[in-house]
Amino acid sequence: MVLLLKPKVKRGAKKYIFREVNKMSTTESFRITIETTVNAPVEKVWKYWSEPEHITKWNYASDDWHTPFAENDLRAGGKFTSRMEAKNGSYGFDFGGVYDEVKLYELISYTLGDGRNVTIKFIGQEDKTKIIETFDAEATNSIELQQKGWQAILDNFKRYTEQATI
Repeated sequence: MVLLLKPKVKRGAKKYIFREVNKMSTTESFRITIETTVNAPVEKVWKYWSEPEHITKWNYASDDWHTPFAENDLRAGGKFTSRMEAKNGSYGFDFGGVYDEVKLYELISYTLGDGRNVTIKFIGQEDKTKIIETFDAEATNSIELQQKGWQAILDNFKRYTEQATI
């Protein structure tokens, strides 16, 4: 059962935070959904989402961070990793996992190294592409902080993809 906790609207993009209750046990997990619409065809969006030379140009939440390294084997069973770090060198971490399912121009799902799941849907709409990304929340940071951080990265992707040429 999935219950809607809190809808948010910011600059025309709807964001929803969901709470998923597992009735088989007493544990709860939280899923967060973010989305945007990119003014580019799905083929370009897919390319910029999946190729390391593009990932390093958009995969950060704020201008004082960057992604100096990325590898991506985009296929079921394939692995990916990217190094995210503060530009001043004060902090950094590796972000990676294994792909569970890949449907060209439609869907990417993967499991992170910590066991959380992420699903990204790409919906081509003529010369635009809607991206809906849903991920399991982690326990360290607040739901709001996670939603804002992942949305900031998605917003950077949108900006980069719309400004860059193939």
